[in-house]
Amino acid sequence: MINLKIPSHLEDKIFEIQESDENVSKIVSYFPFSESEKQEIRSILNKTSFSEFRSIFTDTATEEEWNRNKEQIKKRFSDELFDIDKV
Repeated sequence: MINLKIPSHLEDKIFEIQESDENVSKIVSYFPFSESEKQEIRSILNKTSFSEFRSIFTDTATEEEWNRNKEQIKKRFSDELFDIDKV
């Protein structure tokens, strides 16, 4: 497992970090990252060409919307995943 020092304001938005050969292969967020957030992550990874960003939802959320609703969004998404197993 890779030990990344991702700031909490970004880590909170990440659903999953996928690894391959001890490298980050994909980062899945709840909503698409802004360009500045992507740049910050690239800097942390020390990979200026990293482009494997994916998001669960395609619409965007402002920082204010995210901060106001993130717990609700995470809970709802988690609940829906568990409901899939029941079908």
